[in-house]
Amino acid sequence: MIRFALVLLLLVFPVAAHATDAGWALLRDGGHVVLLRHAMVTGTADPANFDIDSCATQINLSARGKQQASKIGALFAARAAPIERVLSSRYCRCLDTARIAFEAEPELFAPLDLLKGDDAQKAAQIAAIMKEIRAYSGSDNLVMVTHLEDIVALTGVSPREGEAVVVEAQGDVLRVLGRVTF
Repeated sequence: MIRFALVLLLLVFPVAAHATDAGWALLRDGGHVVLLRHAMVTGTADPANFDIDSCATQINLSARGKQQASKIGALFAARAAPIERVLSSRYCRCLDTARIAFEAEPELFAPLDLLKGDDAQKAAQIAAIMKEIRAYSGSDNLVMVTHLEDIVALTGVSPREGEAVVVEAQGDVLRVLGRVTF
């Protein structure tokens, strides 16, 4: 049983590395949309007194998350992956990921906030994100810093904290072109 698990792990790691290499190749070429899950955080859920305008009432980046965000930015620069725009959820963990990684103030884009509980509101958020993705035609990359739930709803992919998912719009859905882990 242990041998089987080791063989399985050995088979999985080269695939993950290949996925990351393919993702970087796409990003170096530019003109892509990147859904970036915020970096590592201190907890699992926002407290009951959550206020979008107060970082003290939210879960925030951990020390490792801040290091991870720094690494994300350094790798984008080292891999010559050009960035045209950075849009972010209004949550502090997303804003801080964007600020640390890309050393600039991101554009606030409320549809990237955690998906609302109401189905109609969720649909409106997804539609607004899809509209932004479809409208993008820049030669560099568009980075959208958001949350796990949003990326899963848009792509069906469940990225780790700080993972980038490179996508393109195909009609009413998003096609995943590549992934980059940090």
